[in-house]
Amino acid sequence: MNILKLRSLLEQFFIEDIGEQDITSDLIFADDTKGEIVFLSKDNGIFCGEEIIKTGFKLLNNDIETKVFVKDGQNIEYGQKLATASGRISDLLKGERVVLNLIQRMSGIATLTREAVSTLDSGHTKICDTRKTTPGLRMLEKYAVTKGGGYNHRFGLYDGIMIKDNHISFAGSISHAVETVRAKAGHMVKVEVEVETEAQVKEAVSAGADVIMFDNRTPDEIKELIKLVPAGFITEASGGIQLSNLAGYRDTGVDYISLGALTHSYKALDISVKVLWSKGEELR
Repeated sequence: MNILKLRSLLEQFFIEDIGEQDITSDLIFADDTKGEIVFLSKDNGIFCGEEIIKTGFKLLNNDIETKVFVKDGQNIEYGQKLATASGRISDLLKGERVVLNLIQRMSGIATLTREAVSTLDSGHTKICDTRKTTPGLRMLEKYAVTKGGGYNHRFGLYDGIMIKDNHISFAGSISHAVETVRAKAGHMVKVEVEVETEAQVKEAVSAGADVIMFDNRTPDEIKELIKLVPAGFITEASGGIQLSNLAGYRDTGVDYISLGALTHSYKALDISVKVLWSKGEELR
């Protein structure tokens, strides 16, 4: 994860939430009264967000001390203590919601990804994400996918060429689209082509695509179409694949299965923040 970008994102999120000030916390705790909070898991799943806790509170006040007791990608259980943060109470209260929102969502994505990997249960085919992410949160959501055992597809329109059905329609053919990008793109950029029919697979292979992506095809259809793809090509399946039918794609032979659901249909993991102590006195 890019720490500089993370800091920039967190600054934006804090500005959105705090605005000019936290009027409630600043009025109640106008002095430098210290306290400590604890993050507790209220669910079972996969934790993700270690750096969010460490970096987030430090942005608000460098004197805040944080301790994280779990690592990203680690299994957590109901009631487990995940982390603590101690420092000026007003700063702790300013930061808790933004931090909590992010680690709940990232942990939810990591948990769903781990479930998908386990459901597929393949020694060959890898689970990967898509660009169906929350605007502004792509780096964090894609990081969470990796901590759940998945892999990242392209991060944006800038780091990989993916010729989809609309590109093909506008260009007139797969061959023309591939030839055009090959003539202009650098040798480090791979070209992926989305295909649905036998004719399209043959055309994409002949045109010299690097990745053949079977779109909205059933497992049986993919088993037949993949026979047309020579060794050395990367293959992917996408479209219409959910946890409920994922296991059916186990024996298709594709290298990757991309699931938009990992980042658009996850359930945030339930995590809460409680006060441990204030003014040096232990609280229940």
